[in-house]
Amino acid sequence: MYDVAVIGAGVTGCAIARALSRYRAKLCVLEKGEDVCTGTSKANSAIIHGGFDAESGTLKAAMNVRGNAMMTQVAEELDVPFKRCGAMVLCFDESERPGLQALYDRGVRNGVEGLRILTGEEARAMEPNLSDAVCAALYCPSSGIVCPFELTLGFAENAAENGAEFRFESGVTAIRRAGDHYCIETEKGIVEARAVVNAAGVYADAVHDMALPHAFTITPRAGEYCLCDKTAGDLVSKTIFQMPSKLGKGILVTPTVHGNLLLGPTASDLEDREFTATTRAGLNFVLETAARSVKNIPARQIITSFSGLRAHGDRGDFILEESAEGFFDAAGIESPGLTSAPAIGEYMAALVAERLGLEKKADFNPIRRGVVRLNELTAAERAEKIRENPLYGSIVCRCETVSEGEIVDAIRRPLGATTLDGVKRRTRAGMGRCQAGFCSPRVMDILARELGVPVTAIRKNGRGSEIVCGKTEKGGAVQ
Repeated sequence: MYDVAVIGAGVTGCAIARALSRYRAKLCVLEKGEDVCTGTSKANSAIIHGGFDAESGTLKAAMNVRGNAMMTQVAEELDVPFKRCGAMVLCFDESERPGLQALYDRGVRNGVEGLRILTGEEARAMEPNLSDAVCAALYCPSSGIVCPFELTLGFAENAAENGAEFRFESGVTAIRRAGDHYCIETEKGIVEARAVVNAAGVYADAVHDMALPHAFTITPRAGEYCLCDKTAGDLVSKTIFQMPSKLGKGILVTPTVHGNLLLGPTASDLEDREFTATTRAGLNFVLETAARSVKNIPARQIITSFSGLRAHGDRGDFILEESAEGFFDAAGIESPGLTSAPAIGEYMAALVAERLGLEKKADFNPIRRGVVRLNELTAAERAEKIRENPLYGSIVCRCETVSEGEIVDAIRRPLGATTLDGVKRRTRAGMGRCQAGFCSPRVMDILARELGVPVTAIRKNGRGSEIVCGKTEKGGAVQ
């Protein structure tokens, strides 16, 4: 019997798990995917929002501002790349100025500090590649960028190190109340828990409806992105937004913490909760709209495109509540969900702790250390690392300078990688210009060796994504 079962191992579920691991409680996280960060959290804008966009008085606004304020400490504790680069919202016509002023006023009401409205000339002085059509901009210095994979992994690994148990490929199929606790049927058996936290992303309404009457609807909102090579990473130094619409914050242009340039996302409501294909029309729209903000968008430097799904709720706000005794919903967590994750974790853990009468641990360890990044070390530090472990001297991914030692660490660490995508999210092997064209076979060999399985069992991600099926009869080569 667990005290708490968290459903969903995205950034929200993992943040809640980490916050709950501060308490004396038996805790598990149930995830339908093969790893943490396999849904919305793996495909988003990677932005830490300032907090001026959310309507004042909403949970979105409160969690955004609180999460932003927490992020510096969280990133330091979890060893996660984070940079407060600042953001601008652009105005292209004098008729848009009232909207810009409204964003400024809302930000002030929400408690966002340092906001300024700039002239077009002042904005271009900060960002020389801005369009000549920009006549004004809202500047927010507290906005930032983060690695969403590493933030989610940081929450999860730290929760695991503090006692949380993670169960993967354990999608929930039914939930029923049984006296003083819940019975949760999963693909791998029944889990019993005194309390349930529903952080199931685009499936949060379906999970809620397994246990309780229908109360809200989640619509998957697709967003398509283009990612440019690091040679284009200095086109802008801040996150560049356009005026938001009812569908979201619009097409942005932003640097990433790893030195790339990111463009997107689109916003299209779907019925299919698994549809993450990109479209020519969508990507063309991204490029055309981004070019309105920033000159010389480097379309020839695009190394990949991708699409992610946001969990758009019909209430228009985050749903963070105890919906029935011992059943808690953390649903409708769309933008600014990544920013809000630390605050949501804190908030939901407090609700659960009050319901169950949980006490704080005296020995909670907030520190997690990530995979060593060989390409971030000095020459002397690299040499020392290679002396300690020669595997760090064997480069597997040339684009991102990822060594065999880093990949082995990613596999052996808490909640270690078991798939190509798992290695990629932990080490960036395969995220460079060639997009895993050269390093995949070597990574597969390392995975097979470390996991003690044949290479035919190695998958790209979830079930059915095996890369090879056997060996040829004559040469013995793997196919």
